[in-house]
Formats: sequence, C-alpha cells, structure tokens
Amino acid sequence: MKKNVLKLTAATFAIIGAGIILFNSAAEMALAANNGKVEKVPTSYQVSDSLETALPKPETKEEDGGKVNYFVSMDSLNTGTPTDTDLTMEEAAETGNQYLKNIYGLDLEGAYVYMHYNPGTVTFPRAFWAGDVLFQKEQKPESTRWTYMIDAVTGELFNICYGRQLDVSVSLAYDPALEKDYHLYAELAQKKTEECKLLDSPVDRVEYNCQGYSGNDPTITVDVIAKNGESVNMSFSSYDQTFLGLITDTSRRISESALDSLAVSVETEKVEIDGVTWKTSIAE
Repeated sequence: MKKNVLKLTAATFAIIGAGIILFNSAAEMALAANNGKVEKVPTSYQVSDSLETALPKPETKEEDGGKVNYFVSMDSLNTGTPTDTDLTMEEAAETGNQYLKNIYGLDLEGAYVYMHYNPGTVTFPRAFWAGDVLFQKEQKPESTRWTYMIDAVTGELFNICYGRQLDVSVSLAYDPALEKDYHLYAELAQKKTEECKLLDSPVDRVEYNCQGYSGNDPTITVDVIAKNGESVNMSFSSYDQTFLGLITDTSRRISESALDSLAVSVETEKVEIDGVTWKTSIAE
C-alpha cells in the first residue's frame, strides 16, 4: 500500500498548482480508502471581500545586480498560522523563488506569488510553506504556474513543479513501450540532477517509476539514485520531454516514515458472522 501511495504521489504531484496542500490530501484520501474507512476532515476557508480588487504586496529583490519586482500575498484558501520559529511569508517566498530560478531559470519579474502555510498533515508531519507562482493575478486551474513546497523553518526544498495546459490533444494512455525504453528520460534526469546539484553524491543509476498525466500533459517519472543511496524523484512530459518537477529525498523519507507509523497503528480484528470468521483491518 505504501508503495502504491508513493507512486500515486509521484505520478500526480504536478497537478497541485491550485494548492500544494493537495499533495498531501490526495495521499491521505488514498490511505483512508485502502483502510476501508471514510474519514471526514473539517475544512474552513477565509476569503477576503476585497480579493478581487486588492493587489498583493509588492516585493523588490536584488538579483545579479538588478532589481526583480514581484507581488507576494497569502493564498485566499490559507488557514494555517506560522509560528515565531517559522520563516515569514516574505522569507519563504524569496526562498522558493530562488529554487525556481536555480532549477527552472525562471525570471520572477512581474510574477504573482501566492503563499500557503501548513503545520503538517497526517502523511507529511512537517510544517511547510507552499507557493503558487503565476504571471497573472487570477488563479485558475488551467493557468500556467510554478509551485513549490519548502520546510517552514529551514527553507529546505521538498518538491517543486511546473504545470501547463497543452494546446494540442495527445494521448494520456499508459505506454508499455516507454516503461521498457526510458533511456532518454534517464539521461535528461541525470543531466538535470547534476546541473542543479540535487544530490550530495554522484549518480549511480536511474530507474523507471511510473507514468501518469497532469491536466492534458502525459508524464513519465523516474528515480535518480546516488551512490550513497540518496534519491530524487523527477517527472517529465512524455509529449515533448519538458522537465515538470521533482520530489526530494528528504520529502520521500518524511512521507515513508509517516506511512510506516500509520501502518503500525493498523491492527487486524477477527469478527465472526454466521459461523464464519472474517478479518477486518481497522485504524486505531
């Protein structure tokens, strides 16, 4: 079950642009479904009456000797409150923007950065800041966007991705040939890993992970594994080989540890009905 949840997360993380919190919510819903139990999670939304007219706070940063102007504000769906030990919204936005520049070469001039704070979830028990970056004021599901998720205290990168809508119609079906011959994506993943220095040890190998899609963009995901065992999960578009995003080794370890803890809390109960003994798994 843990492997399936992790593969589901890897295949679908690029569609979290409307709110990175979905990265964890999707895994929690899948886990609840596998446990045969429906869990209701209370959710509240705080939407400002002036959202349509108010501009986000403008930020000006010095970058390579020049000024970069972008707008940063709290996402209207945010419900979390950062603590005194957490990065401020502005600090988290700047940290995330540096990752966007280093990994995508993105120029943030004129961008709108919407931030979301979360103290942690069941499947990802670490406080984090999430950023949704667009070059338009209005956030729409179909908008081209860059998103990231970082540690709320240290700023360490957990995941980052690029989402878009293709202007052509392509097949989103599973391609069995791609699973057997993925060397092109292995080469792209290793090159990206080395260029961005995403691992602390030389790359040992690249392994196929899964296929999926983000919106109407078909994806393939591979695992880049270093000689010291560290790994980074990377996704590309199988339509035009565009790099879409990655999940770091730290993020993977946090998720796996949380899932292991949840697995320990599941016990098997025997129930006898009409002389027949049934086994049902229930969460404590």
